[in-house]
Amino acid sequence: MNKRKVATLRNLWDEEDGAGVVEVILILVVIIGLVLIFKKQITDLVNNIFDSINKDAKQVYS
Repeated sequence: MNKRKVATLRNLWDEEDGAGVVEVILILVVIIGLVLIFKKQITDLVNNIFDSINKDAKQVYS
């Protein structure tokens, strides 16, 4: 192999531009999985928060 091919292969091996994209995709997959697993608990929590906000808002406006 000549030096140019070796340098090209070394640059290709050291290049990590796609690694960030893969990491973001993996993080999104994990987050989506957690949301699917805990969907009911998340829905209940959000509903309780909005109920509390509405109750407190009624006290302010009354």
